[in-house]
Amino acid sequence: MRLSMRSACPYITGKTEQRIAVDIDFQPSVHDSLARAGFRRVENWVYKPACPNCQACLPWRVDVRQFRPSRNMTRISSTNGDLIRSICEARPTSQHYQLFKSYVTNRHDDGQMARMGSDDFISMISNSPIETMLIDYHDQNQQLVGSVLADMQKDGLSAVYSFFDPAESRRSLGTYMIIDLIRCAAELDLPWLYLGYYLAQSQKMRYKARFQPAEVFRDGAWHVFDESADT
Repeated sequence: MRLSMRSACPYITGKTEQRIAVDIDFQPSVHDSLARAGFRRVENWVYKPACPNCQACLPWRVDVRQFRPSRNMTRISSTNGDLIRSICEARPTSQHYQLFKSYVTNRHDDGQMARMGSDDFISMISNSPIETMLIDYHDQNQQLVGSVLADMQKDGLSAVYSFFDPAESRRSLGTYMIIDLIRCAAELDLPWLYLGYYLAQSQKMRYKARFQPAEVFRDGAWHVFDESADT
């Protein structure tokens, strides 16, 4: 277990970020228990915020069995009814990399990921000591328009990273792929979809509150999300 150096928080101005990280390469069986304790995976590491004087980042998981899409989500699903979902091993192709570069250049040009090369991308996708998959979405022209890297856990799916064609804005692909991940979890009879960290103060992270009912991990346990208490 390691404690990272402090750095500027990418979400809250004036705050610093620090993480606890655990290498699970030689003991992948511990992943699920750590995920249930609020950790997230990046390659062969899992991490959790350990920020000084701040507990704003809350691990978020959607209740798959109780989830009901909103009217807007139903419209988004209808708009994307032509897409074909395929589930494959986490082995990226050049098409995946091109889509990823287009996505990060358009959406996150000021972030570290925009500087990732092909080898870094391949490592991010392929370097996993647990069961991991790529869920791809192709249009009727067999063009890859979206992809999600997802981990299989005993109690759910975990969305590790997603990227999509920024030119297809009318599709709302970011929202659609989460809706479809919830469907995937339901098809696999898994109770939870883990979506990473919810942060009320950050526009980038606040979108997760659209996917409810949900639970947040706080004070050592999962609690049903209450917006009045968690904002």
